[in-house]
Amino acid sequence: MQENLRVVLVSPRNPLNIGAAARAMSNFGFEHLRVVNAYEVAFREARSAVGAGALMATAGEFGSVAAAVADAGLVVGTTSIGHRQLQHPLRRLEHGARLLKEHLARGPAALLFGSEKFGLSNDDLSHCHWLIRIPTREAHGSMNLGQSVSICLYELIRESAAELRRPKAVAPAAAGEINRFEDLLFEALEVSGYLKEPTSESARRKIRRMIRRLRASSHEVELWQGMMRQILWKMNNPG
Repeated sequence: MQENLRVVLVSPRNPLNIGAAARAMSNFGFEHLRVVNAYEVAFREARSAVGAGALMATAGEFGSVAAAVADAGLVVGTTSIGHRQLQHPLRRLEHGARLLKEHLARGPAALLFGSEKFGLSNDDLSHCHWLIRIPTREAHGSMNLGQSVSICLYELIRESAAELRRPKAVAPAAAGEINRFEDLLFEALEVSGYLKEPTSESARRKIRRMIRRLRASSHEVELWQGMMRQILWKMNNPG
């Protein structure tokens, strides 16, 4: 997915912001940085691109947005809206990121970020299929360029990264295994005096429901059984 995204910075003014964007790309595994009409031509020396020197060295320089996105089947712009009248569909970041990821699974796409001072111009936006915005408070709607790139890229990778780290689901223990553990538990509760008539049956039902809510695995139930056997042995052989 990451190899299909082109991050395009349009008319960036501060080399440090370009470096910060490159570092964010390196952090999240994106490799293709493209810069259109950079205000400072020496942006490749930005000290803020810590750990992203190779990415900065291979960043593409373009004279127009059209050239920078020529190989992208989908072009998405970013905007803080401001006072402009938008002529494109506008999606919040979390929704737009899902749609963008779906496209990236099939082919190249470009994500455009405008200059720190003016954002994307109307001409820049005319190359976009739709737009996304980061939901910030109205009184301070725009964000730093490097921060915007970081947030957008994280939104693109966060679900897939969480999926990779999610532990594999473990099947719950069979009913027979649970019943065998319950027999040991109830025996221990009787010996200890916890289960007493006439409330014994009511307490047993509550305990059964509680145990089933735990959704324990076979391994866990086997461990519980071993613990209960040891407890019972100690209770029956106190000396």
